[in-house]
Amino acid sequence: MKNILITGATGQIGTELTMALRERYGADNVIASGLTNIPDAVIRAAGHFHFIDCTNKARIAEIVKRHDIDTIYHLAALLSAVAEDHPNLAWEVNVGGLYNVLEVARENNCAVFTPSSIGAFGPETPTVNTPQVTIQRPTSMYGVTKVTGELLCDYYHAKLGVDTRGVRYPGIISYKAPPGGGTTDYAIAIFIAALKEKKYTCYLKADTKLDMMYMPDALKAAIEVMEAEPKSLKHRNAFNVTAMSVTPALLAEEIRKHIPEFEITYEIDPVRQEIADSWPDKLDDTCARDEWGWTPSYDLSSMTADMLKNLSE
Repeated sequence: MKNILITGATGQIGTELTMALRERYGADNVIASGLTNIPDAVIRAAGHFHFIDCTNKARIAEIVKRHDIDTIYHLAALLSAVAEDHPNLAWEVNVGGLYNVLEVARENNCAVFTPSSIGAFGPETPTVNTPQVTIQRPTSMYGVTKVTGELLCDYYHAKLGVDTRGVRYPGIISYKAPPGGGTTDYAIAIFIAALKEKKYTCYLKADTKLDMMYMPDALKAAIEVMEAEPKSLKHRNAFNVTAMSVTPALLAEEIRKHIPEFEITYEIDPVRQEIADSWPDKLDDTCARDEWGWTPSYDLSSMTADMLKNLSE
């Protein structure tokens, strides 16, 4: 990787991945892009930034050629709950935007990283130790777009020679970026509420088990899979990766080790609960570990301590 373009650089993952890549490869070699300038003051001050609508292929191509881009981290997408509220827009952005990026990559010989999600699975998927290759019949529009994206990337690699790679992210927990409309966003909001109010009302049931990952590990996965030797990758797109399997009740219990008076109550959001119930409890990430050495650095205990410390500061 010499010159990198990041789409969706002002989103939850993009905000931190941009800075991590700039630290690793140099600010001038990492071009950030997005549709908004509200959360990205630091990003814009630290290097190049362009407004890019990923549904506009010509604009993507313009920036790729201007900066001699060889690697695209394509993060622009609508998340699960938002996508369910706006399914037409979700298809246009999540699938149409990816198609545009893949075409530009094909035309300009770029490698592409695209994140998939546990949302790519459905009710028929085995929920415990979900295999790398298994049935994928998601019931949400977000999930439909993610499965489509995985297949598109596979096609562009197998048939058109584009170096496509990706991971299936679980819920991502971060103290730097606000929640972005995902089903697992309670796992960010709960920390903020615990520090501010000592209580939190959760929209998922207490025993809803979902895979989670702390942001430093999410960044690590995105960088390491793109730096891996191509010949070692058998699956390439949408590697299962995970770090911890968490329920709201377990997370609240861990928070109470630091804030004993913290209380959690529940008011279930039927839409998000239905989405969460269709997702796996725990992914099997053996293929990622074997093919490019994936291993997380944070578990529930160390992540909770670090989140509370940084949010307090």
